[in-house]
Amino acid sequence: MADLRINLAGIKSPNPFWLASAPPTNSGYQVQRAFEAGWGGAVWKTLGDPILNVSSRFAAVSFNGQKVAGFNNIELITDRPLEVNLKEIYETKKRFPDHAIIASLMVEPKQEKWHEIVKRVEDVGVDGLELNFGCPHGMAERGMGSASGQVPELVEKQTYWAKEAAKTPVIVKLTPNITDITVTAESAVKGGADAISMINTINSLAGVDINSWDTIPHVAGKGAHGGYCGPAVKPIALHMVGDCARNPKINIPISGIGGVSDWQSAVEFMLMGATGVQVCTAAMHHGFRIVEDMIDGLNNYLDEKGIASAMDIVGKSVNKYSDWGELDLNYNIVAQINNDICINCNKCHIACEDTAHQCIDMFKDENGNDILKVREEDCVGCNLCSIVCPVDGAIDMIEIPSGLPPMTWNQRQTAIGAVGCSVDAVSK
Repeated sequence: MADLRINLAGIKSPNPFWLASAPPTNSGYQVQRAFEAGWGGAVWKTLGDPILNVSSRFAAVSFNGQKVAGFNNIELITDRPLEVNLKEIYETKKRFPDHAIIASLMVEPKQEKWHEIVKRVEDVGVDGLELNFGCPHGMAERGMGSASGQVPELVEKQTYWAKEAAKTPVIVKLTPNITDITVTAESAVKGGADAISMINTINSLAGVDINSWDTIPHVAGKGAHGGYCGPAVKPIALHMVGDCARNPKINIPISGIGGVSDWQSAVEFMLMGATGVQVCTAAMHHGFRIVEDMIDGLNNYLDEKGIASAMDIVGKSVNKYSDWGELDLNYNIVAQINNDICINCNKCHIACEDTAHQCIDMFKDENGNDILKVREEDCVGCNLCSIVCPVDGAIDMIEIPSGLPPMTWNQRQTAIGAVGCSVDAVSK
């Protein structure tokens, strides 16, 4: 069995799977149930001044038969008194000393407020702190959450204030509702953050009821934007994690969040630079015991790869993630249809003919059977046919050697500028 233990900025955990700060971590009862199920850590639901929540709060986006492809909420931070939460954190940590408990915090952008709450939560034995600069609704309208997280100066200043009082590692949770998340990540580093976590939820409206014309969800007929999460946001989260992981100015660990729903997606985040992952929507959809499959799947994956520790895969794909201008223009792949597997649904032909490069021909073979064939000279290797194909293995994407050396756009432009030669000459 591989070693699944992780160490994120000094916070140790028996495995990389943490529950994110959200409804599943709202009480000691829930967090203790989660630890019993096998979760390695939990980020306690955000603590701050008592607030009021509304009813209703959640909505889901389902697509093509998949329930909860995306999840939307307008719930705020904990509405339970701070004293109650602190008592339950203490009791939970005492019962599960080897599991990571991180306190998510949100207060007004005032130095004394940060000092006060940091000291109070550290007194009950938390392993670390997560500063919530990401919540996009409700709290942002009060000058907290993403309202702070969208301002690099406030991220740096508040991180510094928390670090002034903190004795445990400080994680800064970043909002994706910004043009370039690396800017605020760099600000967190400047403020002294020990790690960053990303992404928090994305501004969204889940839907509109076309019969009542109410928003989904609505409160007495009125709605508000909420935070979007779940499998649908994974590509956005992976991009942002990768962007920060490859930035030399952001040289601190990353806790990956955003659409992690199984062990495979957890591995993706870790390969792209996350030391561990946080899960919310999948637990809300399926319950805490999904972590059993995550643990087993990661164990088997590492064993099959001959990898001794989960920490050994962290960041292994970061050097493969680059900018468009660094991609090889001379690399060439084409589609190849396996007619012995093809079921002749013709989805690939339709997709290519209508929306791609019209390079899949339909004709009959010598026995009168309908077959499809790709004109390789016209195929640009866009992958669309293989994406829409409903049968695994019916379409392969095959590399066709060009006989040319690698040539990126940046190299091409540099060569043209340096020697003034023709574009054709440079491409060769």
